Amino acid sequence: MMTAVICTALLGLLVFGLGLAVSLTRGQTGTNFGANPDPADRLYKMVRAHANATEYAPMLAVLMLLIGAHNPASWILWVMGIATLSRYLHAAGVIFSATLAQPHPLRFIGALLTYVCGIILSVVAFWAL
Repeated sequence: MMTAVICTALLGLLVFGLGLAVSLTRGQTGTNFGANPDPADRLYKMVRAHANATEYAPMLAVLMLLIGAHNPASWILWVMGIATLSRYLHAAGVIFSATLAQPHPLRFIGALLTYVCGIILSVVAFWAL
């Protein structure tokens, strides 16, 4: 259960940290609402990184805590850790890319690992019943 809790806490830090970064960027740019949909705009990239994290982190957290409560095998704990890392990689790929109009390796790897780990955790969740 400890791994599930740690991964969930790290996902929470990612979501709230990105939210804070959006707010700080809004303050720096004087933008109170919305964002310029320019794929190279710093605020737009921060908003997209935060939005994407909030789309996946909650479901991953629920799956991790559900599975973690049932004493999972060690390989499943690794999947939880990789899923958490994948969300950080994806966020870094969004934030540090020159433009969202072009692929970025971290964004691609983060998205791919999120899908793979999310599907694995979803299937494993059935075993926890």
